[in-house]
Amino acid sequence: ATDMRLWMLREIGKLQGLVAQLIGSAVEHAKQHVDILMPGYTHLQPAQPVRYSHLILSYAFAWRRDADRLADLKKRVSVLPLGSGALAGNPFDIDRDFLARELGFDAISENSLDAVSNRDFIAEFLFWASMVAVHISQFAEDFIIHASKKNVVIADAYSTGSSLMPQKKNPDALELLRGKTGRVVGSLLSILTTLKGLPRAYNKDLQEDKEGMFDACDTTAFSLQICAGVLATMKPVESKLLGELVPEMLATDLAEYLVRKGVPFRDTHHIAGAAVKMAEDRNAPLSSLTVADLRTLHDKFDDDVAKVWDYNTSVENRSAPGGTAKSSVLKQIEQLEQFLQTHSQ
Repeated sequence: ATDMRLWMLREIGKLQGLVAQLIGSAVEHAKQHVDILMPGYTHLQPAQPVRYSHLILSYAFAWRRDADRLADLKKRVSVLPLGSGALAGNPFDIDRDFLARELGFDAISENSLDAVSNRDFIAEFLFWASMVAVHISQFAEDFIIHASKKNVVIADAYSTGSSLMPQKKNPDALELLRGKTGRVVGSLLSILTTLKGLPRAYNKDLQEDKEGMFDACDTTAFSLQICAGVLATMKPVESKLLGELVPEMLATDLAEYLVRKGVPFRDTHHIAGAAVKMAEDRNAPLSSLTVADLRTLHDKFDDDVAKVWDYNTSVENRSAPGGTAKSSVLKQIEQLEQFLQTHSQ
């Protein structure tokens, strides 16, 4: 158990550096493309305009949580079990605190029965690795979809051609990252299943704690590096992303226009819905509705409603902290850069 903890402490240091590298790649990518607009999606349906950089940063903040979790896990790994004996403790009054200091541990275990059977730190590590894998898989899925629509270009280093169809460029690196998630989550489920039936102190079942831990560590390490490489070399296609914006994505902005005129949102939501239906019945874009058309739905509509049909205005209105306005996105970049600077010291 002591050796496993020593090994894990060393690996956590390496993994912390790789997570920071991935966050840094995301931040740099967002900075380079901060002005590109694109559709945001819910239920895989076009929803509202957002900045491309806002999407990228959404993953950076997920990976920052992963970094925080790993740092928090480290203090529970850095507990020395040496001196617990087989189960009852050591009879020679050894100085366990001295041993802990010499080996670089922050604390000693406080109960020998618990110490010899405790594999919480492995389960926790595997949960951490599973969460990282899930976040990377979600990123991969998003950009597999965008690559299929030619909204982004994945570098040749992270793509392959087809063995049959010469025109194909498959996002294989992203698909492999997505596929590795099941492997890591499987290791977590395996250790939890092993632990659930064990009585106190050591049991031979605990021999099963190592294979999944080693494999998940290796898988997570190369996944973090590959994902960082994909991000560093990926190119958004601005014309394609802008081309997917349609006026119907501004239906919420239409409702908010009336809110600014003093109409309660519970009413404006229905009014904007009626406007969408009117446009659909005419087989016309929502932005084609005239002021006269809109006034049949509510008398607060005026000539200034034309300003609603501007995607950049829609995005810039979302300027509250965490939003997709440029000022908010730049603030998010600043927060992440401060995080990286603090964690590089």
